[in-house]
Amino acid sequence: MPNRLINEKSPYLRQHAYNPVNWYPWSKEAFEKAKREDKPVFLSIGYSTCHWCHVMEKESFEDEEIADILNKHFISIKVDREERPDIDSIYMNVCMMMTGRGGWPLTVFLTPDKKPFYAGTYFPKESSYTRIGLKDLLLNIAELWQKDREKLINRADQIIHHLQDYGRVTEGKINPNIEHMLYEKLKDMFDPYYGGFGRKPKFPVPHNLLFLNRYHYKSKKQNAVEMVKHTLKSMRLGGIYDHVGFGFHRYSTDERWFLPHFEKMLYDQGMLLMAYAEGYFLTGENLFRETVDEIFQYLTREMLSLEGGFYSAEDADSEGEEGKFYVWSYEELKQIIKEDFRLFETIFNITLEGNYREEHTGKPTGKNILYMKKTVKELARELKISEEELKDKIENWRKRLFSERKKRVHPLKDTKILTDWNGLVIAGLSVASGIDKKYLKTARKAVDFILKNMKQSDGRLLHRYKDGVAEIDGFLSDYAYFIWGLIELYEKSFEEKYLIEAVNFTETVIKHFYDSKGGFFDTPDFGEELIVRPKESYDGAIPSANSVMVYNLFRLYRLTGNILYKNLAEKSLDCFSEKINSIPSGYSMMVLAHMWQTTPGRDIVITGERAEEITDRLIRKFAPFDTVIVKKNSQIDSISSHFKNIQPSKELKVYLCENFSCSSPLTDIREIEEKLIEKS
Repeated sequence: MPNRLINEKSPYLRQHAYNPVNWYPWSKEAFEKAKREDKPVFLSIGYSTCHWCHVMEKESFEDEEIADILNKHFISIKVDREERPDIDSIYMNVCMMMTGRGGWPLTVFLTPDKKPFYAGTYFPKESSYTRIGLKDLLLNIAELWQKDREKLINRADQIIHHLQDYGRVTEGKINPNIEHMLYEKLKDMFDPYYGGFGRKPKFPVPHNLLFLNRYHYKSKKQNAVEMVKHTLKSMRLGGIYDHVGFGFHRYSTDERWFLPHFEKMLYDQGMLLMAYAEGYFLTGENLFRETVDEIFQYLTREMLSLEGGFYSAEDADSEGEEGKFYVWSYEELKQIIKEDFRLFETIFNITLEGNYREEHTGKPTGKNILYMKKTVKELARELKISEEELKDKIENWRKRLFSERKKRVHPLKDTKILTDWNGLVIAGLSVASGIDKKYLKTARKAVDFILKNMKQSDGRLLHRYKDGVAEIDGFLSDYAYFIWGLIELYEKSFEEKYLIEAVNFTETVIKHFYDSKGGFFDTPDFGEELIVRPKESYDGAIPSANSVMVYNLFRLYRLTGNILYKNLAEKSLDCFSEKINSIPSGYSMMVLAHMWQTTPGRDIVITGERAEEITDRLIRKFAPFDTVIVKKNSQIDSISSHFKNIQPSKELKVYLCENFSCSSPLTDIREIEEKLIEKS
């Protein structure tokens, strides 16, 4: 018989619906039962495409012995971290405080009033010489709850005290040299051989690259863009990239970008669209332009719903084995490729024994991950064949492999649609539209989907859509990332409705999320009351919602002239300044936002029937501190006061404004090109 999770929309929760564990979703009912029966709570947090979550389920949650212990001594709660990032954020901070590390599955023990007293990540079922197993851990905690509960409750109170300390803000100022400090830190962390930052595991961290692009633009340091170029190239050639079906896997378990953790996340595709598009604008590298289009192909083929929103993720596992869908035996490849096999073998670095080795023993598995050591351009030169001929061969091989791979059992696809992650893809597609305007059509459809299905009648956003139902009050990330997407879409399409929506959602954020001490809470003031109200600022694999919101506010200030936006952004930077100054590499998106405070930029206002001739060229330029407004009518004046005196006209007129003071209009196309485009 299924447990209560069978009634949930989350694919992750439904995966556990037939476990013998008497699971509850996070609910008032579960905690009331814990109080009534005087039991501690066993909280397990994960997500549908998490490999180690699957392992723990098979080892423990499908096991009758473990289920009996849990059902007898605990109230067990399952949470999808992608549905409830607020809960995940709080208890992940607990885990980091207690163990110095985090990850998923996240395992936490709580009192019936939600206070944590023990936390960890993955636990095997049985104990070993090096670590405690889940069975012994459960029995130990059950015994402590009966015999020494005061010790557990005291520990829980101490943890709550530390959590409250962690969330406190301090008044201060960002170091005036913070941009240079971050650049120097990233330079120290940079891997000169394989690109990226730090050692294994390596995450793409696209916001580091976005910062370096802007630092290069501002400082003219060539090394900044060289780090970006090397990283983008290495990732695209490595095994972290799916050379057959396109799109990026979540991260690389080694420093070479060779061995991926095979799940594919929507947020990575959105952020990497931005990084590769900007890389192309700055360097002209065709490889980066091609990568943008291939990510787009992957997204529209695999992740786009018929309604226009994007699904969340694809699993690492299929048939119970991580990466099985993506790897190949030597003989399998030989049969598919046939006559050009020797060339294929050289280009994609496959071996007879398999280049994919067991993680712990290092023994070959007999399977191969496709990866490249050199670009097609470099290989063509070495092989003394034309680049076009080699490209044609590779595309022919890819199509054959793709056709063969389609016959395999596919990894699970998490088909819930999240507002925040869709916002990142909308932003990425909009930035990429400077390469090809076809990306705008898909971005518009995604925005239309969110506005139709995820926006309530009172203007508030919902977080998750699944099976025709939108639920869960929007978090700060939903508003921040979606506003980012709307701003990017406005500045590429110049349709006023997107900027108006961005402003309206920003007003909702200020009303319901702003902390008078500075910064924004992750949850709205009308949301569920948790043990603390989280306020994250650290930029992890993707930027924090606070970082993006500060970035949005500075941009909207320039687009609308609303001084409140600037003031709130500056106060937010002040409240996070101590953390930013101490670990700038953990706040690269926040420093990027700060650059809008310190970098002069032009506000360009265009009117006239020929405006598109100018905007089409502007969106192909990398000018990250400029804003562009096209006045087609007076509709935009309802949200943008400082350009009200510029009237729409049929004649092409371009106004260059700095500090809200505009020059006389330029009307001569040659002068416009010289001052606006050639000097950008």
